[in-house]
Amino acid sequence: MKTFRFAFFLLIFAAPLFANCQMAPSITPRMRVIIDNDFGGDPDGLFQLTHLLLSPSVEIRAIIGTHLNAHDGFDPSKTQADNAARKVHELLSVMKMDGNIPVIAGSNTGMQNDSTPVKGDAVDFIIKEALRTDTKLPLYVLCGAGLTEIASATLTRPEIAEKLTLIWIGGAEYSDLALPPPNGSAVEYNLNIDIFAARALFNRSQVNLWQVPRNVYRQAIISYAELATRVKPNGETGKYLYNTLENLMGRLQKYKFNIGETYILGDSPLVLLTALQSSFEADPSSSDYVNKPCPIITGGGIYQSNPNGRKIRVYQHIDTRLMFDDFFAKLEMLKN
Repeated sequence: MKTFRFAFFLLIFAAPLFANCQMAPSITPRMRVIIDNDFGGDPDGLFQLTHLLLSPSVEIRAIIGTHLNAHDGFDPSKTQADNAARKVHELLSVMKMDGNIPVIAGSNTGMQNDSTPVKGDAVDFIIKEALRTDTKLPLYVLCGAGLTEIASATLTRPEIAEKLTLIWIGGAEYSDLALPPPNGSAVEYNLNIDIFAARALFNRSQVNLWQVPRNVYRQAIISYAELATRVKPNGETGKYLYNTLENLMGRLQKYKFNIGETYILGDSPLVLLTALQSSFEADPSSSDYVNKPCPIITGGGIYQSNPNGRKIRVYQHIDTRLMFDDFFAKLEMLKN
């Protein structure tokens, strides 16, 4: 009888998915997302963005291009956020999606202190989306770089903290959970983009936070052989993504910097933890985390223990098999 019921379930509910698996039109959004990233910097953000654009279970409400640290080698200009937004338009054009989703340039500079928000369209959009009452879809703000816009939004309207989940790729290792990489900087790269913004979110807000620290996002490692055989051949989009890394390698070679035969697509966990949540009792069920009291971030960007801090979710391990295989499969189905 159980076998019959399972077969009946597949026939009635799952068959439409299999029949339309090319782009899975029968899958509808389970959540809203706002994507916030430094798309003018490390190309991993473009891989993450492509993956989310191909994921029908998320409704992308807006894409925010954000700034890097001043004088960052990826883009030392004073228009980093504007350049990031232009990079998003470039990718959307390749994917024939430009004009379908709002693209907003964030602030070109970080916060001036941990209590004064920046102002701008990106901050306003986050607030407006968080305060919506016409939808029951949960809202996730996905940050793969600095935290300027979301910190400014929560400072401007503190009540939005309970209306969204922030997933952040950033922060150094927790000493009780992992060791830093050899010669790793004390202040992690993304946190250092805007330390004031990190302090505002960790020290001053009550926002629901899922953190993917450096030791975990470094698990999102992929080989160039995989990129060459499973990304590059898949249409204009695959070729575009592959070329972004090829161009980066060329730039690094000028400085005699050898990065070997792998690359860390450290922003891709943003897709794994949202679009690829489990079907029943939805959660990123194949990735491990602990709940920890939120630390205080010092003025120097270092964690300080805070046993009374609100609980935040800190990931320890991510399911790279599901994350990358899903990405490769969706690229192959697209082939534009």
